[in-house]
Amino acid sequence: MNHPTTRDLQATLDPQRKSWIDSANDAACDFPIQNLPFGVFSTAQDAQARVGVAIGDQVLDLAVLHDAGLLSLSSAQSANVFARAALNDFIALGRDAWRSVRVQLSSLLATGTAETATLRDDAALRARALVKLADAKLHLPVDIPGYTDFYSSKEHATNVGSMFRDPKNALLPNWSEMPIGYNGRASSVVVSGTPVRRPNGQLKLPDQERPVFGACRKLDIELETGFIVGRGNALGEPIACEDAEAHIFGMVLLNDWSARDIQQWEYVPLGPFNAKTFATTISPWVVTLDALEPFRVAQPVQEPQPLDYLRHAGKHGFDIALEVLLRPEGASEATTIARTNFRHMYWTMAQQLAHHTVAGCNTRVGDLMGSGTISGPTPDSFGSLLELTWNAKNPLELKTGGTRGFIEDGDELTLAGWCQGDGYRVGFGECVGKILPAAR
Repeated sequence: MNHPTTRDLQATLDPQRKSWIDSANDAACDFPIQNLPFGVFSTAQDAQARVGVAIGDQVLDLAVLHDAGLLSLSSAQSANVFARAALNDFIALGRDAWRSVRVQLSSLLATGTAETATLRDDAALRARALVKLADAKLHLPVDIPGYTDFYSSKEHATNVGSMFRDPKNALLPNWSEMPIGYNGRASSVVVSGTPVRRPNGQLKLPDQERPVFGACRKLDIELETGFIVGRGNALGEPIACEDAEAHIFGMVLLNDWSARDIQQWEYVPLGPFNAKTFATTISPWVVTLDALEPFRVAQPVQEPQPLDYLRHAGKHGFDIALEVLLRPEGASEATTIARTNFRHMYWTMAQQLAHHTVAGCNTRVGDLMGSGTISGPTPDSFGSLLELTWNAKNPLELKTGGTRGFIEDGDELTLAGWCQGDGYRVGFGECVGKILPAAR
């Protein structure tokens, strides 16, 4: 394995580069050759989960490519890390390996490179290595040792603070000084398409002295992204803010389902518990930071200036368009209920990771870090129904009739996200979950 050069990496981002897989060249495709996101899949013919890359309407089987000698790793990395049911072993090889594989795949899939014919013109190999995306079963892409959720959108925090506290003092004093977060539940992170059961819990009704037990009545989404830790840190050795992005493998879409009424009763004094532990849905494809590089933008101005350990030079935001769709059970079409952008996030991923480790907390390969609900500056760009309907006071009108204050049983929620390039887009695919009735 050669260390990829800056020129090699830039070539993978060339907006003029095309693939011999025609569907990848469609301007509306989430998975052009400039993207090459990693995931884990299986098929009806081969139930063994293994690592793949999305390209157009196909999944490229990296285990097959490795065994065919078309993906080289260093001699110390000779085992087929792609024949695994999670990305962790591949991620653990380090950033040089991630980038080398990206460069090799781009050359194999592009038109006009020296490597083009190696895969394209070998019909037998191509038949083994390419699977229609529609025929693939997509799995949770990583084994997640730990999950942390942040609270890093100023607009979202302001809306919630205005709703439940004093609009004139919506943000608590510490919010502007550090990325607020809490440790979530890794065991209940599920892949897109997994049904989510409405949670039961304690509910404190306004006219009742004591709580009652029952099904959540205010079930909500939280439109988020998440990043996957690619290189951990030792216990007691913090990650510097300037170095933090080198520790990040890539990003996913994330829906941190939220039981607002359960949370309202339980969160004082220690924060959310059962209101968030029942499910967190992520998209199946991990989009690498290298693929997102052309869409880097400046983060919002931070006032007051962060303390030294939270400072980093340069641009650390990303221009990622995001939207939420809601489709009631049996409805012919979904209603787009929100459109926003990741660029609005006040605290960056690098700052989140630096703060997470500053006290000495160690992180591990595969750890998942949620951004927190992403809300924009306008009412149609809020990232939760709590905000979109202002706690159900202003229900949303649906295309197919009816309204929603919060999520009802049978509703299917879809998060989508993409970066718009010149004639192509780098997308995340979809993050989908349908709500099942609460357990009796």
